[in-house]
Amino acid sequence: MREEVAVTGAEGFIGSHLVETLVRRGQRVRAMVLYNMLSSRGWLAELPADVLDQVEVVFGDVRDPASVRQVVEGAAVVYHLAALGSVPYSYRAPRSFVDTNVTGTLQVLEAVRACGTPRLVHTSTSETYGTARSVPISEAHPLQAQSPYAASKVAADKLAESYYLSFGTPVVTLRPFNTFGPRQSARAVIPAVIIQLAAGSRQLRLGSLHPSRDFTFVADMAEAFAALGEAPASAVVGEVFNAGTGADVPVGRLAGDIAALMGADAEICEDPERVRPKDSEVLRLCCDATKLRDRTGWQPRHSREQGLRQTIEWFGRPGTLAGYHPGEYSQ
Repeated sequence: MREEVAVTGAEGFIGSHLVETLVRRGQRVRAMVLYNMLSSRGWLAELPADVLDQVEVVFGDVRDPASVRQVVEGAAVVYHLAALGSVPYSYRAPRSFVDTNVTGTLQVLEAVRACGTPRLVHTSTSETYGTARSVPISEAHPLQAQSPYAASKVAADKLAESYYLSFGTPVVTLRPFNTFGPRQSARAVIPAVIIQLAAGSRQLRLGSLHPSRDFTFVADMAEAFAALGEAPASAVVGEVFNAGTGADVPVGRLAGDIAALMGADAEICEDPERVRPKDSEVLRLCCDATKLRDRTGWQPRHSREQGLRQTIEWFGRPGTLAGYHPGEYSQ
């Protein structure tokens, strides 16, 4: 009999890939999807029929205790990915990030505690580190909230830590560095470059070209989540783990690499409207994932180029670009 696990934020970019990964690993998934008037299942609708046969979709809201309890009850592992994740939008609507990322995490922690759930894998972000003080960034690096989004995630992480220390709640935190691949929002830099080039643009308009990021292909990141859900409790519970490749690349050079893979010739330039405020820009993120590798055996299976080729191929499928709009581009 398949073990049942739960995923919040299942309709999203990483969440949908995680659902597919978990099913392929022999589990049945209760997938929490944000309630909407169209009954849209988001990116879960992209999954093959044999995968969806093992997925129970539950519409709800991570901020609502009853919704969360319905998803958590009876699950062997809860993977908590539901969050608002846009750095630029967090400047405009910080309260919404606190409501979803902090209060939502509190509701998940309370449900896990009440239900006696054996394992909660909580999702953090490399943005909590801010600009690197030392490279590569290990879990011991200080937390620096350089945006309202980052602050909301630091708060969520600390709530998770407090529930482990106060109540013994079996929480493990995964801190993904930048993730890319099929189904990613056009707000992210890699889709923004691909979409502009696919539209025939001769000039790529991006945010700052100088910051560098550590990019992991989404299939590998989904495996990192699964690894922490399945590892022995003694090896992971109560701990924070980074996930990344250990190799960062400046945004400008990355855009040039994508253009070369697509056989395109375009000028790469900064758009002042897309540049973060000076004191808020995170200049460098480069991951040290030694701890995750040592405790679980996880390591990326895709090179950056392999991941980029698969991402370009996905965006090139007929009809894929129809749902993406130039106005969404940001960084």
